[in-house]
Amino acid sequence: MLPTLRQLQYFKALADNLSFSKAAQACHITQSTLSASIRQLEDILGCELVDRSGRTLVLTEAGETVLERACELLRDAEDLVNGTQTDDQPLNGRFRLGVIPSVAPYLLPRFLPSLRAQYPRLKLFLREDLTRNLVAGLKEGRVDAALIALPYNTEGFEKIVVGKDELLLAVPRNHDLAQLPKIPLDQMQDETLLLLEDGHCLRDHALSATGGRLSLGGEDFQATSMTTLIQMVDNGLGLTLVPALAAKAGVTAGTSLELLHLDSPTAYRDIGLIWRKKSAFDTNARVLGEALAAFLANNGARQGQEEA
Repeated sequence: MLPTLRQLQYFKALADNLSFSKAAQACHITQSTLSASIRQLEDILGCELVDRSGRTLVLTEAGETVLERACELLRDAEDLVNGTQTDDQPLNGRFRLGVIPSVAPYLLPRFLPSLRAQYPRLKLFLREDLTRNLVAGLKEGRVDAALIALPYNTEGFEKIVVGKDELLLAVPRNHDLAQLPKIPLDQMQDETLLLLEDGHCLRDHALSATGGRLSLGGEDFQATSMTTLIQMVDNGLGLTLVPALAAKAGVTAGTSLELLHLDSPTAYRDIGLIWRKKSAFDTNARVLGEALAAFLANNGARQGQEEA
């Protein structure tokens, strides 16, 4: 006898809530029905999934393992249901796209109107989050594709590089570096580089672009958004790197900052679209990737050709 998807759904709800009453409420069933279903699942699998001995429910070691596999099965089942669009009708229906914070506000407002015009039946649900959370969401089936900055470990995912995004040096207009046409890294040795806080991939890309040789601002000088970074630089606290996408969207408007090119072969990041291998949304993701690449090619970014 095999577990049913409904039993796995009930078990996942219990794992999410660690409460029979709350899980039953989330599943819109009675607590006794949920409890009986979990017992049946344990009998089928031949192991206890939940430790009921304490005041608080906890998953057993076997329960943790089963939960991971259950999430995969439920994700694939949901893919099967929601990915029924035919290849000749791509981007028709629901599609959940995750986008990192250093891309979402600067690209989506310009890109989405043309995408909606081309695919009027697309119901695009957007989630803005850090790369690590979007990758976790992909694995768990909470998003169908994610637009992230590369390089990043994308093992286990399909990937298309849709464009290159140059990293520009933001300096106050009266700064000595503002007089140079292109900034050599050795001219920046005495400068303080302001970065986003840990967890933002743009931080890692900025360190790579500058060779990691500049003095960093420290925890007191980290920001959670590009807008905050820009204001800190405008107030003379240091320098920072700004993606060309953000610059084109006017992130430095109203400031006294100049955006300069770095004399560095690594002063850019790739913008990539990733999704699960063998996903039912493979066609949709590829079509979306092509639309993004075409848009970026015509709006200040060089189109990438890599695919893995």
